[in-house]
Amino acid sequence: MPPTSRPLRKLGFLTIGLFDEADPRRGHESTLEIIELGERLGFDSAWLRHRHLQYGISSPVAVLAAASQRTSRIDLGTAVIPLGWENPLRLAEDLATVDLLSGGRVNPGVSVGPPMHYDQVKDALYPDTADAEDFGYERVRRLLDFVRGERATDFSGVEGFEVFSDRVQPQSPGLGRRLWYGGGSLSSARWAGEHGMNFLTSSVVKAEEPEGTPDFAEIQLSHIRAFRAAHPDGETARVSQGLVVIPTDSASPEQRARYEEYAAKRTPRTAAPQGPARLMFAPDIVGTSDEIAERLHAHAAFREVDEVAFALPFTFGHEDYVQILTDMATRLGPALGWRPGV
Repeated sequence: MPPTSRPLRKLGFLTIGLFDEADPRRGHESTLEIIELGERLGFDSAWLRHRHLQYGISSPVAVLAAASQRTSRIDLGTAVIPLGWENPLRLAEDLATVDLLSGGRVNPGVSVGPPMHYDQVKDALYPDTADAEDFGYERVRRLLDFVRGERATDFSGVEGFEVFSDRVQPQSPGLGRRLWYGGGSLSSARWAGEHGMNFLTSSVVKAEEPEGTPDFAEIQLSHIRAFRAAHPDGETARVSQGLVVIPTDSASPEQRARYEEYAAKRTPRTAAPQGPARLMFAPDIVGTSDEIAERLHAHAAFREVDEVAFALPFTFGHEDYVQILTDMATRLGPALGWRPGV
């Protein structure tokens, strides 16, 4: 087994937090229990996906606030908050508040672009400004400025019995260094680096070269290197990789069969770029921890990172996630050279 060039330093996981419309509390409680389990197993981080008008977590910052009071060590992240749905000033207030409550453990990941199905939701989301909204990098820059303490207004001081600040309040020291950009293109990687963010790269990238047979790992590697080349911290700039990884060491025969069927159904989309955006998807990796470790060590982009947030499959049950996370922490992590946090 070839060694990685960067020993795995941080092990995290990512969940979508699905719930039943008839009993949404149970699904949210399951997510909180999984985060608590992650901390007990020694994971370094737990990350929440973000879904609007679906049956997944629509308010990850609120869920992380709850998680912050049920954990004490594990980092809590979002991967990612689509900023097209957000007001950057209000989001900055929420993030700083939860970060303070967590003791400085929040790692907000964000992305840009118009909201999904924008034509169908714009009248509800932005009834008066839908055609004027900017869904580009400027929206991220505003969030960065507010979190990092730049002025939000030219007014401050005392008015009557009330005191006003010209900066977003509260301010949480260190939060500005824990902001992540979730990107799948070279331009996003460079922009995140130039603005001193951290970089989340997932199981989806853009195949931007029109010719040749694209290779997912090589495309992802080019993004990581472009990000670090543009970042003030250079080679030490933080990158986290988020592939779908499903260890089966302690799985039952029924679980193994279901996991393999899940991955097989998703494999055809990995053969070639998909759609006008030419999206490339990484294959889900299913197998024993030793088999997964061997495949990861052969992955060009994995060899370039020392942090991961393995994505849990969308549609599995609570007990499946318990088994997968337990195998990740007790078998796969050590096989990759990782040591659990305490």
